[in-house]
This record gives sequence, structure tokens and C-alpha cells, in this order.
Amino acid sequence: MSELLKDKTQRREKKIVKVPSEGGHGARGKDARTKDSVSTVSYMDDLVHPDDNARMVVTMENTYQLGPYRRFPVFAVTDILKDVLTSYLQEEKYEVEWSQKMTKTLSEVIRARVKDLMIPRYKVVVLVHIGQLTGQSMQISSRCLWDPSNDTFASYSLKNSSLFGVATVFAVYFE
Repeated sequence: MSELLKDKTQRREKKIVKVPSEGGHGARGKDARTKDSVSTVSYMDDLVHPDDNARMVVTMENTYQLGPYRRFPVFAVTDILKDVLTSYLQEEKYEVEWSQKMTKTLSEVIRARVKDLMIPRYKVVVLVHIGQLTGQSMQISSRCLWDPSNDTFASYSLKNSSLFGVATVFAVYFE
């Protein structure tokens, strides 16, 4: 039986005829076979577009602006945090899966509302924590490089009968 298998594989190898690839690319190739076989062709498109070199390069010049024209409105952002947390969490009961999804939702809503204020040159980082009230305590801390004259933050916390929510927005000035 092993001789029969060897003969079959030798006959298959004789039937396969390879055609050299067109062009100079190794990724392009054709396999041509005898009568009853199917031929396959595969090509890989070039990743470089011919229009890339034709695009204009825009150079930005320095503004030499060392501070913001408009300060980050901490009180307006605190009002946004208060509004979002009370509207989403005031009447809710704590559930693990729900709180995981809700923290993502709240952070996206807060970020969108803060971005609507259109304060230029500030990077915004939003953190939201939701936890169950069971008589425990929790401390939240953060640490980063900070320019106290331009960088700031706003924070708000909310408690109801079964959960607490803490939202913090960091505004870092970008020169």
C-alpha cells in the first residue's frame, strides 16, 4: 500500500507545472495545472498610492503662545458632571455588569459635553468610578506631571441608597 501512495504522489507532482510569476514581485504568482485541475491566481496590491507624493505638505509655524487665551471653565464642567451623574445614577440600583457598561457610557457622555464647550488647546481626560455602598471606604488618587498655572481638574461625587459615583475631568494645557 505504501508503494501505491508513493506512485500517486509522484504522478501528482508530474502533473503540476509552475509558470514563473509576472513582473518582479514575489507576491504575484500563477499555478497552472493539467486538464482537470483548477488554476489559481493571486495578486497583492501595492500599498503605496501614486498620489502620495503629489499631496501638499502643510507646515505649521510656532505661535509662541505660552499660556491659554481662555482658561478652562472648572465651574461649568462641574455643572456638567453634576447634571450627568444625577440624570444617569440618581434612581439606579447597583449591579456589577450594569456598572461596567455605565462607566464607559458616562465617560463618553461627559467627554462629549466638555468637548462641546470648545476650549482650545486643552487635552481632556475623563475618569468615572461606580461602586456599591456597603459600609466600606474608598480612596481615589491620581498622579501626573502638572503645570499648576495652566492645568486643572473638576470632580463631582454622587451617592444614592445603593451606589456611589465619582467623575473627574482633568484638563491639561497643550502648547
